[in-house]
Amino acid sequence: MIQKKILVIDDDETRRHQFFTVMDFIDYADLDCTSYTDWEKSDKQNTPDVLIFGGDFQDTALLVKRIETVKSEYNTDLPILLFKPIELPLPSNFSSLVLSTINTPFKFRQLHQALHMADVYLKSMGETREASSSMLFRSLVGNSRSIRGVRKLIEQVANSDANVLILGESGTGKEVVARNLHYNSNRREKPFVPVNCGAIPPDLLESELFGHEKGAFTGAISSRLGRFEMAKGGTLFLDEIGDMPLAMQVKLLRVLQERVFERVGSNKSIPADIRIIAATHHDLEKEIADGRFREDLYYRLNVFPIDMPPLRDRVEDIPLLINELITRMEHEQRGSVRFTTTAIAALCEYPWTGNVRELSNLIERLVIMFPYGVVDVRDLPHKFRGTNTVEDIRESNTTDTVTNAQIEEAFRIPQDGFDLKEHLINLEYSLIKQALDDTDGVVAHAAKRLQMRRTTLVEKMRKYGLQRPESVAH
Repeated sequence: MIQKKILVIDDDETRRHQFFTVMDFIDYADLDCTSYTDWEKSDKQNTPDVLIFGGDFQDTALLVKRIETVKSEYNTDLPILLFKPIELPLPSNFSSLVLSTINTPFKFRQLHQALHMADVYLKSMGETREASSSMLFRSLVGNSRSIRGVRKLIEQVANSDANVLILGESGTGKEVVARNLHYNSNRREKPFVPVNCGAIPPDLLESELFGHEKGAFTGAISSRLGRFEMAKGGTLFLDEIGDMPLAMQVKLLRVLQERVFERVGSNKSIPADIRIIAATHHDLEKEIADGRFREDLYYRLNVFPIDMPPLRDRVEDIPLLINELITRMEHEQRGSVRFTTTAIAALCEYPWTGNVRELSNLIERLVIMFPYGVVDVRDLPHKFRGTNTVEDIRESNTTDTVTNAQIEEAFRIPQDGFDLKEHLINLEYSLIKQALDDTDGVVAHAAKRLQMRRTTLVEKMRKYGLQRPESVAH
C-alpha cells in the first residue's frame, strides 16, 4: 500500500486515537487526525490525498454538509472514506459521495482494502489528468485502415455536443471509443457516467437514469440522484441502448428533445446539461422494422455514427493488441507472458467471435498458466492453434525438416515491426522445450535432435530455467 497524505476529520476523539494507533502500528506516517472545529481553524495549506470522515449517523444531513464543505475547500477530486459502525447500513445519500467505508471497530483487512481502493482511485485520476489525446488513443490500438478511420472520426466530433451512436459487435471496444470522445472534449473535467441499459431491470431503469424522490415507490426510503444528474456538465454513456424497453425509450426521447427531466415522484424539471453517447451491438434498423426500437429515437441518437470493426477484419492489429494487453497487466502488476512468433501467427488465424474482449481474456488466462513464461503454439488452447503455423508444417513434413520458404509462408512480420532479438530468444526457448518434450526429457537425445553439443544444451536449459527430471538418465 503506497503511502498518501491522509486527513481524518472526526469529532470522536477516542475513534481518532484508535485509528491513529492502528496506522502507527503499520508504520503509516503521513497522517493527520483532527476534529471538524479544529480543521475550520487550520490554515488548510496542505491539500491531503485522502479524506476520512467520522460523524454522528443520527444527523446524516450535518455530516453530508461537512463532507461537501471540506471537499469544496480543497477544490479537487479527493477519495472520501467514511467511518461507519459495522452493524449500520450506509445511508443512500452517501452512495455517490463516499468511495468506501471503514468499519468500526477497526479490522485490519477491511481497513487495508478501503485504503487500497483510495490508492487505486488516486492512481486512475492521476492517469486521467495526465493523459493526452495520443495516450488515450493507445486504448484504440492498431494501424489498420479501419481503426485509423475511427480515430479520425473521434477527432472530428469530440468537441461537438452532437449525439454519437457507436455501433459494433460485443467486445469491439465501444466504451473505449466513448471514453476517448469524452476525454478529448471540452467536457473532460466533468464526469463520464456509463450505464448499461441491458443490465438494469426495466422497472428500475427510470429511477436509475433520472433518480427518485423519497416515497416515490415502495423501498424509496430517501431521495436518490440518477445518472443524468451525476453526469451534469459531462457525458452520459448509454451502453446497449438497443436493449432499452420501449416505454423507457419514449421518456428518453423527451429528454433529448426538451433537454429537461424529472425525478421519479417529482414534477420539478431539472436541466439536462449533458452530452449523450449511445452504443449497441444490435442492428437498430432491423429492430425498428420488428417494432422493438423507436424510429424517432434512432434518428435523435444517430447524429454522428461510428462503426467499430470486428477484430477478424483487422488481423494486422492483433500483435499490437497483444503487446498492449501484456503491458497493461505488467503495469497493474498482474504478471506477464511472452509469445513465440508461431503462437502469434496462430492467433492471427483465429476468427475472434468475442473480439478484443476474448483476446484480453485469453491473455489473462495465459498469464496465470505461464507466469513470466514463453507461450508457444503448443501451449495455446486447441481452438486457438490455427491451421497454417510452423508447428503444423513441422508435423506434416515427412523429412522432419522445415525450409525457410515454409517458415516465411507460415507468418509475416507485423506492419509495425517487432523486436527480432526477443523473438529469436523466444523461438530458441520454444524449440528446446519441444525437443525435450519429444525425447521425454533425455538431454542427449534432445541435443542430437537439435544438432548441438549436450553441454551447450545443458547451459541453455539453465539459462531458460528448463530443468531436467531427476529420474531421467543423462
